[in-house]
Amino acid sequence: MFGIEINLMLIKNMFKKLYLMAILGASVACHATPGEPIKVAGSRNLEPDEQQAIVCKEVTGMITNYNYKKIKLNDSISTVIFNKYIKALDENHNYLLASDLKDFDQYKTQLDDDLQAGELNHVFYIYNVYQKRFTERIKYSLEQLNKDYDFTQKETFMFNREDQPWISSVSDLNKFWDKRVKYDLLNLNLATPDVNKNKETLKKRYENIITQLTKQNNQDVFQTFMDAFTEAIDPHTNYFNQSNAAQFNIEMSKSLEGIGASLQSENEFVTIKSIVKGGPAERSKLLTIDDRIIGVAQGKTGDFQDIIGWRLDNAISLIRGTKGTTVRLKILPKGKTTTNPKIVELVREKIVLQDQLASKEIRSYNLNGKPVKIGIIDVPGFYLDYKALQAGDKNYRSISRDVKLIIDSLKAQKVDGIVMDLRQNGGGSLPEAIQLTGLFIKTGPVVQVRDVKNRIEQDDDDDPEIAWNGPLAVMVDRFSASASEIFAGAIQDYGRGLIIGTQTYGKGTVQSAIDLDKVIGSSFSKLLAGIKEKTGQSVKVTPGSDQQVSFGQINLTIAKFYRISGSSTQHKGVIPDIQFPSAIPLDKYGEDTEPSALPFDMIAKSNYAPVGSFTAAIPQLKSLHDARMQTNVSYKNLLEDIADYKKRDAEKIVSLNETELKKQHDEDDAKLLAHDNARRAVLGLKPLVKGETRTKDKDADFLKIEAGQILTDYIGIKK
Repeated sequence: MFGIEINLMLIKNMFKKLYLMAILGASVACHATPGEPIKVAGSRNLEPDEQQAIVCKEVTGMITNYNYKKIKLNDSISTVIFNKYIKALDENHNYLLASDLKDFDQYKTQLDDDLQAGELNHVFYIYNVYQKRFTERIKYSLEQLNKDYDFTQKETFMFNREDQPWISSVSDLNKFWDKRVKYDLLNLNLATPDVNKNKETLKKRYENIITQLTKQNNQDVFQTFMDAFTEAIDPHTNYFNQSNAAQFNIEMSKSLEGIGASLQSENEFVTIKSIVKGGPAERSKLLTIDDRIIGVAQGKTGDFQDIIGWRLDNAISLIRGTKGTTVRLKILPKGKTTTNPKIVELVREKIVLQDQLASKEIRSYNLNGKPVKIGIIDVPGFYLDYKALQAGDKNYRSISRDVKLIIDSLKAQKVDGIVMDLRQNGGGSLPEAIQLTGLFIKTGPVVQVRDVKNRIEQDDDDDPEIAWNGPLAVMVDRFSASASEIFAGAIQDYGRGLIIGTQTYGKGTVQSAIDLDKVIGSSFSKLLAGIKEKTGQSVKVTPGSDQQVSFGQINLTIAKFYRISGSSTQHKGVIPDIQFPSAIPLDKYGEDTEPSALPFDMIAKSNYAPVGSFTAAIPQLKSLHDARMQTNVSYKNLLEDIADYKKRDAEKIVSLNETELKKQHDEDDAKLLAHDNARRAVLGLKPLVKGETRTKDKDADFLKIEAGQILTDYIGIKK
């Protein structure tokens, strides 16, 4: 209901605004922001458009009126937004000058007013200055490649300048970039000691950077600024432009409609890098890896659009499309010249991203001489194909449905226990977290949700069917967040399973995904058509675009969730019963590292009955685990890697002496090789030699293996 209430309010406000614009006439509707755009001399100036001005005002209104945090914009918030925006552009203080920052200071406390007015000229002025400085630096770097370099000097380079003052003069900035170019060249030289060849490689790299910069458009600037704005309010309220919204929804559903090929931009060509098995591209037998797409046409008779040099996201938007429609591609086969390209006609289909769905494996363990089979289910995300569900597709994909099928297959294979692997699982659908929990409990509350009006709602599992009632463990790490924490927290509160791993992320907030096209898009388009009909004047919305107007999407924080124990996962996350050392730095990643994050708090607990308890078993399980880790080579290597990371992360300066830098690189490579071979020796695998390619194998993940062993220990204790 809350999302519907927001939409109705916005629609009412938008109709009121559109009515006033129509009365005032086309001249009002044509101006995105008050005043003329601020130009930056000597650079390609990007400018905001009317569409962005409206999105800016509407998103600002939604955040200030409906965000759970109930925050009002002021000069203090404006300063935070300003600092985040500058950091997003030049985090390492490599491009902008101190004088630029002094110039920008006039906007530091102005951005709150700009957001509410839809004024974007100041934001774009800052970006255009940055773009000018960036271009100057890369062009300067290209010029330095004509110099001779001495790599025997005792010289250092400060590569991390994030905490350093802004450089005050162009001459000092030149000195920094002299060393930066030398460092880039030295790194290439360590791999291939051919200076002339490496200079040519670096020249192409720098030229490509400039080429990519010229492809930046006003949507990139707007997205960067809106990211700074929303992150200043709270870490999980986000605005997505059209292409980012499409990608977000692909991640949520694990499916898309297209030809079944992944693409990359290489040397101005859109290049096929992988082909989905069973998709239109594979079945055609006409496309191969590294083929280049140089033209796209819609339908059987549409004209081809040349896409050489295009931005990748723009090219993808032409190639993707509605299931059942036809797209024709002009293909330049790998190794061929631009003459005589071939034409490939494909019918788009729904492509399921199989490699991103739940999967399983079975591992065998020994318990007092008897074999124990542990099923391990990889849960990569709480996905739900909502569009297919709404369309009535009985075979729609969701994590709970997929895991249910996997559990059925594991039971048929007579496993003794199941480990749910939620590491790196950033969450997804809240209803799916409830459904997944319901596979392991009979009925009862799963999560509590408090909305912006402080109303508390309890979400229950009402299905009495239990898919698995045997021994259960849940693996988590620092990147297990949101829906993962709801599931792990509920399993822990019920005493249904062991939680194993590291402290989770601590994201205890709920977002509502609001499609701005549905809220304001159609009304705005009708208004523009009406203005053109009455005045004969066209209103330009997105410069250089003939595509339909799109306002994007906002994920708005509307509520906070709590465990059935009454404790919030916000900030604190879920603390495992058996803890592993974290390869992910806890002081750099997690909700408690976000300055704008909501605080931890508690509410009354739900009325629920635990179904078990691990309290008595945990000390013995920890003791057995610790004993194994004393002699585990991979565990020892992990601790060393964590210590090495902390040491390297604190470093800000690197040597520009070739002998010294090579020695450091060789030591790092030797240590990595030794770690790999120590692990391989334990597994009975052939050792690698220096330079040999490392291949992934399922036995490489010793923490997953150990989680299965801990569950095996528990089975033994229970018996």
